[in-house]
Amino acid sequence: MIAEFLIFLTAYGYIGLFIAAFLAATVLPFSAELVFSGLLYNDPSNVWLYIVAATLGNWLGGMTCYFLGRLGKTEWITRYLHVPADKVERWQHKIQGKAALATFFSFLPIVGDFIAIAAGYLRANIWLTTASIFIGKFLRFVLWTYVTYWYWL
Repeated sequence: MIAEFLIFLTAYGYIGLFIAAFLAATVLPFSAELVFSGLLYNDPSNVWLYIVAATLGNWLGGMTCYFLGRLGKTEWITRYLHVPADKVERWQHKIQGKAALATFFSFLPIVGDFIAIAAGYLRANIWLTTASIFIGKFLRFVLWTYVTYWYWL
C-alpha cells in the first residue's frame, strides 16, 4: 500500500513531491526522499525545481509542527508526562533564546518534528524560526541531491 502511494505521488511530479515533503515534516512517519530520488532519477534536468518543491513542502510541514507546539500548555506536560511545573519553567528559561536557532535541525529524522513542536511551545521568535527551518530543509534537499547523484546517476 505504501509503495502504491509513493508511485501515486511520484506520478504527480512537483505537487506529489510537495505533498510527500509536507507529510514527512509532520509527525507522520513518511519519507520524501523516495519520491524526490524517484523524480530526480526520471528527470535530472529539473533538479532545482525538485529542490524548491521539496523545500517548500518540508518547510510548511515544519511550520505546522511549530504552530501545533504553540497550542501546547504547561498543564499538559505536568499532567501527562508527570514533569513538575517548576522543572518545566526552568527548562523554558534555559533554552528560551536558543529554541529558534535549534529549529535549523528540524530536518533530522524522528527528533526534528519534536524540535519544531518544542520551539512552538516555547514561543520562539517566529521570524528566526521560519528562517532556520527553511535553511535547514533547503540544505537537507541539496545534500540529498548530491547523495542521489553520487549513488544513482
